[in-house]
Amino acid sequence: MWGLESDWAALHEFRSRATRGRAERHVGHGGTVLGVSTEERPEELRTKVFGERTLYDNPWVRLTLVDIEPPDGRRFEYHVVRLQRVAAALVLNDADEVLMMWRHRFVDDSWGWELPGGIIDQGEEGAQAAAREVEEETGWRPTGPLEHAVSFQPMVGMVDTPHEVYVGKGAELVGEPTDLEEAARIAWVPMGTVLELISKGEVLGSGSLVGLLYVLAQRGSGLTPES
Repeated sequence: MWGLESDWAALHEFRSRATRGRAERHVGHGGTVLGVSTEERPEELRTKVFGERTLYDNPWVRLTLVDIEPPDGRRFEYHVVRLQRVAAALVLNDADEVLMMWRHRFVDDSWGWELPGGIIDQGEEGAQAAAREVEEETGWRPTGPLEHAVSFQPMVGMVDTPHEVYVGKGAELVGEPTDLEEAARIAWVPMGTVLELISKGEVLGSGSLVGLLYVLAQRGSGLTPES
């Protein structure tokens, strides 16, 4: 059985070879890098999967060893962490402020701002989960529809955890937060300050970062959502 160090060594060697291969394929005349179509999915570059076995499992996290063969032909077992689907909500008000929480995360002992969000329950739609998490974590209930903005995998090289971000406008205060993981502060943060907060490392988590940057990018391209 391969350990984590062997996983990383094998992955590093494979990525080095793959990078050299991509450079050879994508560099055109005069060193110009050519564009790649999203339809370009050559089978010879697909990693083969022969099976998967579980090392640890509970309702929140599953650690597995996946039997794989990358394009270089070497076969080995690779550690993969599988988590549940997550939904985050970016709720704006008429003053162009976004609802966020200032909280502590013990994993890296950090304080910062986060969007409301959490695990999507079985049988629950992503937008429903996002709205539920807003109310549970902040005491605010979205008054407008939460529209799907973007889906992504934050660490797809080793962790399978689908993230979905929803964006909406308007909320009403209906009570105190009911989530046991209390935030030190719940506030409407001006969107005009978001980039500064990000640059200072005061926005935590990929869901919050992706959601906020997505909305800012939309505004920059003229595609809304605008205040």
